[in-house]
Formats: sequence, structure tokens, C-alpha cells
Amino acid sequence: MRLRLALESSAVATPEMAQQLAASRAALANSEARFSTILETIEAAFAIVKVKFDADDHPVDYCFVEANPAFERQCGVNLRGKWVTEFAPNLEKFWFETYGHVAKTGEPANFENYANTFERWFDVRAVRVGDPADRQIAIFFSDVTARRDAEERLRISEAVARENVERVQLALAAGAIIGTWHWDLPTDRFTVDESFARVFDLDPALGRDGLTLEQVVMTVHPDDREGLTGAINEAIARGGAYSHQYRVRRADGKYNWIEANGRVECADNGTPLRFPGVLIDVEDRRNVEAERDRANAELRALNETLEQRVLARTADLMQAEEKLRQSQKMEAVGQLTGGLAHDFNNLLAGISAALELIEKRIAQGRLKEVDKYLVTAQGATKRAAALTHRLLAFSRRQTLDPRPTDVNTLIAGVTELIQRTVGPSIRLNTVAAPDLWPALVDASQLENALLNLCINARDAMPDGGRITVETANRTMAFETARALDMPEGEYLCLCVTDTGTGMSADVIAKAFDPFFTTKPLGQGTGLGLSMIYGFTKQSGGQVRVHSKVGQGTTMCIYLPRYRGEALQNHDATHSTTTPLAKAGETILIVDDEPTVRMLLIDVLSELGYTLLEAADSVEGLEALRSSAHIDLLITDVGLPGGMNGRQMADAGREIRPKLKTLFITGYAENAVIGSGQLGPGMQVLTKPFAVDTLVSRVGSLMSAKLD
Repeated sequence: MRLRLALESSAVATPEMAQQLAASRAALANSEARFSTILETIEAAFAIVKVKFDADDHPVDYCFVEANPAFERQCGVNLRGKWVTEFAPNLEKFWFETYGHVAKTGEPANFENYANTFERWFDVRAVRVGDPADRQIAIFFSDVTARRDAEERLRISEAVARENVERVQLALAAGAIIGTWHWDLPTDRFTVDESFARVFDLDPALGRDGLTLEQVVMTVHPDDREGLTGAINEAIARGGAYSHQYRVRRADGKYNWIEANGRVECADNGTPLRFPGVLIDVEDRRNVEAERDRANAELRALNETLEQRVLARTADLMQAEEKLRQSQKMEAVGQLTGGLAHDFNNLLAGISAALELIEKRIAQGRLKEVDKYLVTAQGATKRAAALTHRLLAFSRRQTLDPRPTDVNTLIAGVTELIQRTVGPSIRLNTVAAPDLWPALVDASQLENALLNLCINARDAMPDGGRITVETANRTMAFETARALDMPEGEYLCLCVTDTGTGMSADVIAKAFDPFFTTKPLGQGTGLGLSMIYGFTKQSGGQVRVHSKVGQGTTMCIYLPRYRGEALQNHDATHSTTTPLAKAGETILIVDDEPTVRMLLIDVLSELGYTLLEAADSVEGLEALRSSAHIDLLITDVGLPGGMNGRQMADAGREIRPKLKTLFITGYAENAVIGSGQLGPGMQVLTKPFAVDTLVSRVGSLMSAKLD
């Protein structure tokens, strides 16, 4: 370029010089054209770069003054006339420092380096050109990324190969691998090492020269040859890993288990090329596995017999537990009957002695003394009746008359009685829950239960204290209900809390046992709590105790919520006058006990009633089906003849829809009477009963109006 400017600026002195100048110009133009053609067509990238330095003469940027097409192809971008920081602001400092050094010192540089911005490897040659003050360099470089990647893959492959060789050598040294093979599939040439040849009882020379697969499998166990051939063909067809176990005949004629592991290597088009592999001795492993299988079989057999032994042992334990439960049951029955016999002997002694004395006084004509003995006998009879009621309550077989009950109203009605019973040293508090749910319960039995709980609380506070009677609505979720041993649902809760001596865990565990008491001898029967427990369970509820020694006790009765309206008056109102029969009023008496029928007939006949009697349900049903006029049916619940009293009464109502019925019983299944409300015109009277009570019930039924 400078030569051209010099030639153009010089003066033309002679024609010869002009001719020389023209020739030089032509030669220069041809040279530039050839040079330009070379730069435009060569595969190597070329560029003229001007390096920029800061005030401290440190290289900070460079601009591409010239660049050939190969530069753009290899870099992937046209940077002609641009500063490199405009395109790659995060370019590594290495490039600035290297090019700056060449531009300042004139020392050429030749290197390979990776450019993160371009994500490529470059082979670079840099030299300074032109005036040193211009700080320009020429750069020749080539993209060698493919070569570097290939070298890296080769390096990794060689490292893996070395590791594999080392593993094989270690395995061979340790005896894990007992032979190797290499099968060239296109030529079907099968070469093996000496160890392989020994395993298959082959000539080692043949192994080096090459064998056929048929020669190799000749020593394979006949039963394993078909499976081996199939496994080899399958591996060649799909390529990749191969593994198979089979038996090989040794030189001594015995067969050993070996495992062949290899890999079928294929060309890019899927053609199988090579099949190298190793042999592993698995004879010991197979023996161990066989021993393990035998042990597992024995263990399974042992487990099967163990299950049978466990079942037999379980049956023995269950039988022993059943015997223990029976023994405990008989012990409880013995305790129950012993206490029962003791109490009834005392009561019978009083009744028997009173009757004997009545007989003697009548014979002696001392009639004024008879009343004293009659009162004694009647008192003993009433105590015996109360005892049987408590026993029936504990057994949950007492006759109940459940009706919708407002428990708050019931408590208010007996509060004064409870206060008089517990005495002035005990302060009685009642806490009635607002909007308390009603309960379907026998109100009189609940009153007795509440009174018993308060009496027990009083006895636990000999020096005085406080009793709190509290009601509440409780919704029992599954977990809470399970802890209380009751179904989940909605319950009315009645609690009696005292500030007395409390109970230990041992006492709580026995609190509901019949005849169990902590009171001194002669001051308690031990049936109070058992009666409450039986009555509550029979009513579908639960009783729970919470107590701490020295802090007091809380007894809670849980009764299922009744979804309906409660009766507002729980007091039995009976007329104090003896009702007399109206003309023509007839009563049918059905009872299998002759003495009961006799007494009923004697009492009711004095009142002017016309009476019919039957000894069982068959006779009673015949009377109900007859044309006789009957106003009231009095029947025992438990009757012979195939029907109980309730069934007979229901059958009678089909014939006589307005038949009134009074059930008298000393024992009744809950399902017969107590499971629900009795129908209109039906009442229950529990044996034994007072004559006045019988007369009052008969009178109220006779005067009742049925729609």
C-alpha cells in the first residue's frame, strides 16, 4: 500500500520511468489480487487486529480491522470493524494479554486455547504487522474443537480401557475370572486364552489360532447346549450385554458351573462386529445357592409345622383361658350367692320368726301384739324386694319403664330429699346445663341411682364436705367413646362429685362388683354401685369413675340422647282413695303361679270386679278370643304355653284394640318390655308389690281414656 502511494506521488521524468512505473503498478495489482484471493478462499481464519491499551499501557480491548470469510465461518459472527468487548464483554483476560504482548513486543505467539464466549477450541498464530506504533497484529487461527473433542473421547476411552484391563488382571489374579475370549463375528474366528482352553479341555494352540463355536460347545453339558446357543444368538441379534450360566466338562470328566459374561459390539448400522467376554467360576456360588434353597425348603416346612404347633398351642391356651374365665365366673357366682344367701337368711329369719309369733299370739288370744310382728314381717319383705331389685339391676334384667325424661327437672324434684338424706354437714350444689337433652330412661330408677350416689358421697365425707350434682350435653367422638367403652354419639351426662377421701385404683377396679364395699361390716350391702351400673347399661348408657385418694370422687352416668320432647311430670300421682269397680267391669288374670292368682282375685274381688283367670298363655289367649267382656288384662310376663305375656297382650289387642294391660313380673327381658316405650293403656308393676300399689294401678288404668 505504501509502495503504491510512493509510486503515485513521484514525478515522471522519462518515458522509460513511466513504463517501469506502469509495469510495477500492474505487478502490484496482480500481487494484491492473488493475496486477496488467497485470503478469501483459504480455510484458515485470518484477521488484522488493532489492540487498545489503557493509560497504564495494559491491553483492554481489540478491534477487527480486517477479517476473511473463514473467520466469520469459524467464529460464527462477523466482527469486521467491531471491538471485541461489544460482542463478548466477558471474554477471558487471556486473549487481551496474549494479543497485547505480541503488539507491544513484536514477539509472535502460537497456542491453542478454549474461548468460552464462542464455546470452541482455536489453534492461533499471532504476529505484529505494520508500524509498531499502530499496535496491530495479524492473526491466523483454525477451529480445532472437533479434534480436541475426539482427543478427549479417546483419552476417556483409553482410561476406561486401562481400568477394565486392570480389573480383568486383578480378577484373573484373584481367580474370579477363569478365562477370556474374543469372537470376531464377521470372520467367525473364536480366540481364547489358555485359562479358557483349560476350562473347556481344549488345546491352547487352537485357542490362539482360532476355533469355531461348535468346537467350544462340545464340552458343554448336553442339557445346557440348547439354552447356551439360544442365549448367544439372542445377544448377537440385539447387541449389548450377555450373561449365561451353564455346565462344562472338566478334564476329569466332572461338570462345573461357570458363568459367561460378555458384550456384543456393533457398527453404527447395527452390524455385530465383536463379541469379547470372560468366564467366571460359579460352582461354589451355585452350591451355596442350592444349600440356601434346601435350607429355605426346610424352613418353609418348619414354618408350616410351626403354624400347626402354634394353632395347637393357641387352642390349648384358649381352652385354659376359658377354664380360667369359668373359674372366675364360678368364684363371682360363689361370692354373689354367698352374699345373697347371707342377706336372705337374715330376712327370712325375721319373716319366719314373726309369722310363728303371730300364730302363737293368735292362739293365745293376745291379738294386740300381732300388729308388731306384722310390721316386722312386712319390713323384712320390703327389704328382700329391694335386694332382688338391686340384683336384677346388676344383671341388667330388671323391668324398666323408660320414658322421655327431663333430667334437670328430675334433679330439682329430689334435691330436697337428697339434702335431708345427706345431712346438714354436707353442702349440696346443683349445676343444671341449659338446653339439656332429654333421655329415654326409667325416671324412678334414675332417682334411686342419684340418691345412692349421693349417699355414697356422704359416707366418703365423715367430717362434712361438698356434693355437686351436675348435668351436661356430651358429644363423643370415636376416640373418646372408645376410651370410655361406649359407642360414639350424643349423650346426656349426670355427674356426682364429692370432696371426700377418694378411691385407689384397686378399689375403682372392684367398685361395681356385687357385695363389694369399703364400709364397715353391717353398714352396706355392696349392691348400690352394681345396681347403678346394671341399670345404666340396661338403659344403653355407661358409668365411669374418676377419683384420686384424698381429693374426692366423680361418678358420671352417660345416657343416650333422646330425640323428642320430654315428659314434664315425672311424679306418679295416685289417688289416695280405693277405687271401686263399676258395674260390669271385668278383669282377666293370667299367671302361672296359683298363689299370685289367688291373692289378685281376693284383692280385686273385694273391690267389686268380675274376674276371669288363666294359668298360661294358651288359656289366656282363648279367653281373649272369647265373647266375654274384658276391660283389663293383668298378666305375668314370663308364661308357659309358647307365648310370653307381651306377645299374648299384643295378640289380644288385635282382637280387642282398646284392651288395657297391666304387666306384673319379677323378671323380664329388656327386649320384651324395657327396650322401648309401652303402648297407650299399658303399665308395668314389679313383683313383689304392695296391695295399695296394685289397687292404684288398676284404678288408674280403668279410668284411663284410650283414643
